[in-house]
Amino acid sequence: MVSNAEPILGPGLVIVCVVMVVAAALVSRFPLRGSWWPAPVAAVRAAIQLAAVATVLAVALSRLWSSLLVLAVMFAVASVTAARRSEATRGSAWLALSVAAGMAAVIPLLLLSGVVPLTGVALVPVFGIVLGGTMTASSVSARRALDALSLRAGEVEAALSLGLSERDSRMEVMERPLSDSLLPNLDQTRTAGLVTLPGAFVGVLLATGSAAQAGAVQVLVLISLLLSQACGVAVTGELVSRGRIVRVERQAPRDARATAMRKLLRRR
Repeated sequence: MVSNAEPILGPGLVIVCVVMVVAAALVSRFPLRGSWWPAPVAAVRAAIQLAAVATVLAVALSRLWSSLLVLAVMFAVASVTAARRSEATRGSAWLALSVAAGMAAVIPLLLLSGVVPLTGVALVPVFGIVLGGTMTASSVSARRALDALSLRAGEVEAALSLGLSERDSRMEVMERPLSDSLLPNLDQTRTAGLVTLPGAFVGVLLATGSAAQAGAVQVLVLISLLLSQACGVAVTGELVSRGRIVRVERQAPRDARATAMRKLLRRR
């Protein structure tokens, strides 16, 4: 049975979206004293990207080989995005290995068990959700680990002086930041259904009208993310601790403080 509970695609939806974007821009400009443009630009970009993706997927999902091609493109984009977000100055491309490790821990298990059928219409959505979560966890963990190494460089030197290896010395200050990068998904999993209704649940519920099926899919997605993100973060920690991913600190210009003060005065 097909549910008729989906949001209606029509002028009303467009008007509501425009009103919300304008409201977001006004809040950003006046109470927050920011720019008008981030919210409208992000909204237009999202609309264009999703329209393009929907058009491509409508064709690609009809065949397995084209679906696999879409997955390859998604993985490449996720790897580049994770590398950029890590704020590393050297070796950020290694984060593709972290993302791949997370996906390799989950996707074969889902396919071999038959839980997710080997069809484009089933594989692409699940792969995309798990890929997005793994990308975020890998990039955040890399950035936080590099931040910790910069802020606590003295502790690393002290550990080295006590005879610890470079890898173990770095891990001493990285363990907490790496664990913290898993907290968002852990919190989402703990509060699923109580505080929020995650996206997969809402999507399946609107599409099928079955709360039981929606809940089963969401549990599968959340647990898949727990495993994929844990593996991705573990690999990221090893890469950073072994010096494969590095951030070289740049000296701030001497007049940086004065420049920041002038910008603040101009805004006021």
